[in-house]
Amino acid sequence: MGKHLVLLDTDPGSDIDDALAMAYLAKSPEVDLLGVTTVSGDTQKRAAIARHVLAHYGAPDVPVFAGASEVLAYGPGQPHVPQLDAIADQIRPETFPTDAVLFLRDTIRSRPGEVTLITIGPFTNIALLLALDPEIPSLVKEIITMGGYFQSPKYSEWNCRVDPAATIRVAKSAQKQTWFGLDVTLQCQQTRTEFEQAWSGPVRDMAQVWFDKGNPTTVTYHDPLACVAMVHRDLCTYERGEIEVSVTNLDVNIMGQTQWTPRADGRHQIATGVDSSRFFQEFFDVVNR
Repeated sequence: MGKHLVLLDTDPGSDIDDALAMAYLAKSPEVDLLGVTTVSGDTQKRAAIARHVLAHYGAPDVPVFAGASEVLAYGPGQPHVPQLDAIADQIRPETFPTDAVLFLRDTIRSRPGEVTLITIGPFTNIALLLALDPEIPSLVKEIITMGGYFQSPKYSEWNCRVDPAATIRVAKSAQKQTWFGLDVTLQCQQTRTEFEQAWSGPVRDMAQVWFDKGNPTTVTYHDPLACVAMVHRDLCTYERGEIEVSVTNLDVNIMGQTQWTPRADGRHQIATGVDSSRFFQEFFDVVNR
C-alpha cells in the first residue's frame, strides 16, 4: 500500500498536543503530509508555529496556510497563542497565505478519494470548506477528527465548544467520519516528568508555557492519537452510531456538547477504546527515528 495522503487542520500554540501530532506526521514514513492549515484566533502566529515544528522534524517544505480567525456565529473563540512566546526568537518572519479553505478544496479535488482530512482544532475551516463545496465529504478518503466527549452528558470538549455552529455543520455532513473523543484520548497521558524526559527542542520549549499556565502534572496526547490511529487502525475499538451536537444551551461549558446514539447503520464512527501502551510505542518509534 502507498502512503497516507494527509491534510491537517490544526490550532497549534494553545495546547501542546497539536505540535506533537505535527511531529508525528512530519516524521512518519507512512504519511505524505500534503499541507497544514491553521484555525482560530491569530492564525498567522499559529502558522508560524506549524512551520517551525514541521521544519524541526524534517518537513520544512510542507505548505502552510493561515485560515479562519473568527467563529462562525457564537462561541468563546480562541484569540490567544501563548506558546509562540517560547519560540519567538527561533522563528524567521514570514507571512502565510490566507486562502486555507481554497487550498483544502483544491487539494482534495485534485486527488479524489485519496486524501485523508485530519481536523484537530476547532471546526471553523472545515465548516467553511463544506459550505464552499458540499461535495467534499464524497471526495475525501476520510475525515478524522479529534473532538467530542461521548460519555459525558454535562461537558463539551474544547474543539467542539470554541465554535459550536461549525461543529454542528461538520457533524451534519456525517460521511466518512471517525471521531476520537476525550473518552479515549484521556487514556493517553504522560506525567510532566515523563514528558520532559521524552522531548527536547521547540516542543519542550512550548510545553513549558503549557505547564506554567496551570497544567502542571500531565500532558494528554489527544491529537496524536487521532493521527497514529489513522496509520494503525487497530490501536482502537470503534462503534457506529449518530452524533448530535447541542444547539440549545449557550452555557460556555456545554455549548457544542456531543451526544452519542449507538446504531449499527449510523452515519458516524467513534473510537471507544484504545491500547494506550501500544499507542505510545508506535508514536515514539516514529518521532525518535
